[in-house]
Amino acid sequence: MEWLTPLTALYTGLVAVPLLLLLYFLKLKRREQIVSSTLLWKRAVQDLQVNAPFQRLRHNILLLLQMLALLALLLAIAGPILSLLASSGSRYVLLIDRSASMSATDVEPSRLEVAKEQAKIFVESLRAGSFLSLTDKSDQTMVISFDSHAKVMCNFTADKQQLIGAINSITPGDNTSSLAEPIVVARAFAQSPGVEAEILTAEDPAQLVLFSDGKIRDLDQIVVGEDELVFHCIGQSEQNVAITAMQARRSYENPDEVSVFATVANYGDSPVERDVQLSIDGNVRSVRQVTIPARRKPAGATDANQPGRVAVDFSLTFAEAGVLEVRQLPASGGSSGDEDHLICDNAAWSILPPPKRLSVLLVTNGNPVLESAMRACSLAKLDVNAPPEFEALDRATFEIEQPYDFIVLDNYVPQTLPKCRYLVFGRPPDGIDVSVPQQVENQVLVDWRAKHPALKYVNMMNLFAAKSYELALPRDADVLAEFNETPAIAVVRRNGSVFLLVGFDVLQSNWPFEPGFVLFCYNAASFLGTQVGLDQENNLKVGRPIVVDGLAPETVARIDGPGISNREVKATAAGSVRFPATDRVGPYSLSIPDQQLRAFAINLLDPQESNVGPRREIEFSGQAVQAEARALTRSNLPLWPFLVGLALILVCLEWFVYTRKARI
Repeated sequence: MEWLTPLTALYTGLVAVPLLLLLYFLKLKRREQIVSSTLLWKRAVQDLQVNAPFQRLRHNILLLLQMLALLALLLAIAGPILSLLASSGSRYVLLIDRSASMSATDVEPSRLEVAKEQAKIFVESLRAGSFLSLTDKSDQTMVISFDSHAKVMCNFTADKQQLIGAINSITPGDNTSSLAEPIVVARAFAQSPGVEAEILTAEDPAQLVLFSDGKIRDLDQIVVGEDELVFHCIGQSEQNVAITAMQARRSYENPDEVSVFATVANYGDSPVERDVQLSIDGNVRSVRQVTIPARRKPAGATDANQPGRVAVDFSLTFAEAGVLEVRQLPASGGSSGDEDHLICDNAAWSILPPPKRLSVLLVTNGNPVLESAMRACSLAKLDVNAPPEFEALDRATFEIEQPYDFIVLDNYVPQTLPKCRYLVFGRPPDGIDVSVPQQVENQVLVDWRAKHPALKYVNMMNLFAAKSYELALPRDADVLAEFNETPAIAVVRRNGSVFLLVGFDVLQSNWPFEPGFVLFCYNAASFLGTQVGLDQENNLKVGRPIVVDGLAPETVARIDGPGISNREVKATAAGSVRFPATDRVGPYSLSIPDQQLRAFAINLLDPQESNVGPRREIEFSGQAVQAEARALTRSNLPLWPFLVGLALILVCLEWFVYTRKARI
């Protein structure tokens, strides 16, 4: 127990207690009266003796009750408090994890709810300043929630009700967890600005209090000081079954045939049986029963256990557009002990475009190598135009009819560009924010993104270009391959068009002699045509914004999705709709006036986030932080309300005794 204002109570007692006793010592002034006998006046004589000065105090229940009431009030003024925290006047930043793994239900009702309850206990235990003490200060606290991004729920304040309201307003999300941004935000708000007076010093740095299960992916990028961060680990179990990968694609040769691939992972310590269900637009098309092995630790590995995995594939014929769903369910007749503590990774979705054979326009002055490679792709139509023929096309009619799925520009810069998708070899066209400072020679490819759809399975190890254009790309460009001095291949999106730029003439390189050139043309046709950048536009990771370009300015669209109904979004003056609130997994739909409904799929598909096992120790860059051994309990409990209540009870009892004696 600690006392906030003991001296105030002591000084008050030195004044109040003697005054109370003095009331019983004072001699009352009475009018003298001659009586015949004092036999019937014994009580009056006793009263005279009691009120005579310097007489010994007699036993008096009223005095005892009044002294007890006064003692209770003095103790209340002293500010007794049950304290387990640091001294008053401290500053704290509560960091509350709301990522997908915090929705696990291994602790009831969920990890996030337990974290919020722990945070509220922490807030209730903060010290509040006393009006009886000028030196006592309140604890100042700030609340930040985070997943892959930070959100300030409440700035520094001592108002406990405001802090608890901010904690209650934190909602769960399905995103991954990153701590670097929340710590930067916390330090920015907690940074003391100092003071101008030389006799005063700046405030101490704020204490960071983290409520999380420790499933944070960027710990190695964060530096924390010793005792700067206190970690409260939430969670108990690591049992979970999740879909960690899913992909759907149409056959390039037969677009009506659809292949669906999925990976189901088991993070538990025993094998489980699951039914993997494939649905299209809510209609179940196929169910497979699989047995997923338990997690294991690879021989000789020092890392954590690897989950057991099973690959599941489906093949079907579907000649329309639709929303595919792959969902894992407890197997019929399976063990009731199979536990799955996370719901958001039990399903994955993919937007299936309608089947289509591509029509392509090649604009070239003559390039038999490129024309042969394009004809090797399974295209419905390949038209070859010379640059004058392309310039003679009616641009307005071209944009309305859209006769081609994409256009290939071979060493040709058109004067105007109709809105379309382009595969560009050589100098990039004007008006797309790409400049060409100069030409560079003897370029060797040094790096490329092998997992991008346009470069999948393409070996570019030996690519050499005698001449190439130096590409100065905008900041939002997506670089796919790089020469030693300049980007070699990039994707740029401008004005509703998509440009896959190859910054050199293939005839001035050794690429046509490599098998990867034809495969690149095949991938580029699939990327620009059938998929139209599907992985970037329709199938998104949770937290990535939904973006639709090429609309009329100020167009009003409406979006529906998990927890969202008929939400209005408006296009910018540039004709772009952007909806960033995709923090829950599931299918979304965007309704645009006079256009077909557009569907989007938001998925978690993150093996690390699905591995829900809590971490009792988190290691920052050069600093390990152990989780607190015990959960938070109520502390800094002020006792003065109970003492004031006791004093009130004693005063009432004293009044009752006085009135009873007065009637005697």
